[in-house]
Amino acid sequence: MKISVIGCGYLGAVHAATLASMGHSVAGIDVDAAKVAQLDRGTAPFHEPGLDELLRDGRANGRLTFSTSFADAAGAQLHFLCVGTPQSKTSDGADLSFLVAATEALLPFLAPGSAVVGKSTVPVGTVDMLGGVLAARPDVLLGWNPEFLRQGTAVKDSLVPDRLVYGVPGGADAADQPGSTAAAVAAALDAVYAPLMTAGIPRLVCTFATAELIKSAANAYLATKLSFINAMAELCEAAGGDVTELGAAMGLDPRIGGRYLHAGLGFGGGCLPKDIRSLRVQARELGVDSVDDWMATVDGINRNQRSRTVAAARELCGGSLAGRRVTVLGAAFKPDTDDIRDSPALDVARRLADDGAHVTVTDPAAVNNAWLHHPQLRFEAGTDAALDGAELVLLLTEWEQYRTLDPRAAGEKVRRRVLLDARNALDAGAWTAAGWTVRGLGRAGAGSAHGAAVPR
Repeated sequence: MKISVIGCGYLGAVHAATLASMGHSVAGIDVDAAKVAQLDRGTAPFHEPGLDELLRDGRANGRLTFSTSFADAAGAQLHFLCVGTPQSKTSDGADLSFLVAATEALLPFLAPGSAVVGKSTVPVGTVDMLGGVLAARPDVLLGWNPEFLRQGTAVKDSLVPDRLVYGVPGGADAADQPGSTAAAVAAALDAVYAPLMTAGIPRLVCTFATAELIKSAANAYLATKLSFINAMAELCEAAGGDVTELGAAMGLDPRIGGRYLHAGLGFGGGCLPKDIRSLRVQARELGVDSVDDWMATVDGINRNQRSRTVAAARELCGGSLAGRRVTVLGAAFKPDTDDIRDSPALDVARRLADDGAHVTVTDPAAVNNAWLHHPQLRFEAGTDAALDGAELVLLLTEWEQYRTLDPRAAGEKVRRRVLLDARNALDAGAWTAAGWTVRGLGRAGAGSAHGAAVPR
């Protein structure tokens, strides 16, 4: 099929490259000329494992092109909307202006019988609103196909997804009616994802409203699990328990499962925080106070983890961070990405600096992005240089290279062997054996050195 992908950020670039790898002819469209030029050279403008290889393959075999002109989408049988829907600058709701603008720009180039299918995460009612934008083109189909990508594993998530969700007018019952608009939308998406369906990937057909809510609901549930275990971490500290052991025991219950029960600094990035806040706005507008209140609690617990981390750092420095040399391991909001949007690591680093600490931040991929947005902080590309002379080390993003640090070699670089593992990702016993004072969130009783304050 000939397909266009409108918007070539994290979602769009990955979607375009993976569709081309399935054999489709794909035109990626974005208004950012610099981004388009870089993608056209076969390299992503962000860090995502495996994506550069797909981009180079698609460019080499001619199935993948990138352009700033919407005219290059003309003739496509299906157009995927992958435009960003960030949190509004004036509220907790989603900003849909980019999505609307992209749809309007696409209008003159839509062929009769083609389909426009959204993938962006949007509030309920968005598809109906876009239907109004497309009202002058009753010969064009409209559907919704939410994405479930995770940064750092986006290529794998696209090639081997957990499920395919189709939002069509009237839902599954309408799609079962031969000749209906819903059946036509489902058939178009089946043609796109034929290799995945052959591989047995589950497929769900539903109404527009359900398709719009699925991604937000999934993210809200994941955020709930993360905030729940972080609330338990605070309880463990007060009671002298170990949240890592508690989470492992809970995860053995098949009704619960162990994923997203890892206590630590909390979540950030461009999806979970803005999605749960958008869901709160939707619930409030629909009069569903229970969801509004629930998401407020989840968000509040998550934000509080950052304050708790700064308080723990202050305690480990004898009550004051003023003048202390502090090294922060990690700037990205999660490992295997250079995305710093709502990064808990950088938020904590900034707060430490505001408290008077001399902060050095390092990260395998996000140093340049972080420096552009936080020039008040000091950055080092290399771990050894960042550790040099540190009086306190904080692990805030659990990159593999930090998980596998040699505690004895690291100890030779620092001034004081004091570690705050805010991701509970390290072997506390090994670090303690190497002479480090170690503290982890929710692990106050996990060893003789845990929680010990270091006098000035």
